[in-house]
Amino acid sequence: MRRVPWWGVLSSAAAPALLVGGWTIAAALQPGHFDSVTSTISALAGYGATDRWVMTLGLAGLGSCHVCTGLALRPAALAGRLLLITGGLAGLVVAANPLPADGGHSAPHTVAAAVSFTALAIWPVCSWRPGPQGSAVPVMLRLPCSAAATLALLGLLGWFGAELTISGGQVGLSERALAGAEAVWPLMVVLSARLQSTGAATG
Repeated sequence: MRRVPWWGVLSSAAAPALLVGGWTIAAALQPGHFDSVTSTISALAGYGATDRWVMTLGLAGLGSCHVCTGLALRPAALAGRLLLITGGLAGLVVAANPLPADGGHSAPHTVAAAVSFTALAIWPVCSWRPGPQGSAVPVMLRLPCSAAATLALLGLLGWFGAELTISGGQVGLSERALAGAEAVWPLMVVLSARLQSTGAATG
């Protein structure tokens, strides 16, 4: 089982920090009260937002981190790694296509966001490696964990999609739950792989 390089650990750890830090700082910079429960992350990077570059950099950094982590996550199956990279690249397209100032829609932004969220939701189940209990396969890359992660992420994706469809009052909360979970899972997989390789080296 090949080892995850140090820069993969760095990129996987930076992803959730950039995302959460980005939306926290960007929301604090908005005049008045910005409601993170009802307002989307993209609104913080839209043309009508104050200091929109903060969230734009956060989204671009997040996408770049996913690409780097996908390249570094050598213990994972290739299909999963490619989906993680696809999600990251689509995230870069999201950052490059902000929403208009009037609160309208951007087709490239919407399509890229859909691709990114979907790819990042299904990559775990496509990244699992076969191996019996006690094998060199990291715990987070075994089928039960990988499948459970994808089911959970698809559930969050369904919640976000439902909020968008019915114009619900928790669209911002559901998006943050989905994006946050999708940003954290690669870090968990990387740490699992690093711990497994460390244990194998000392065993």
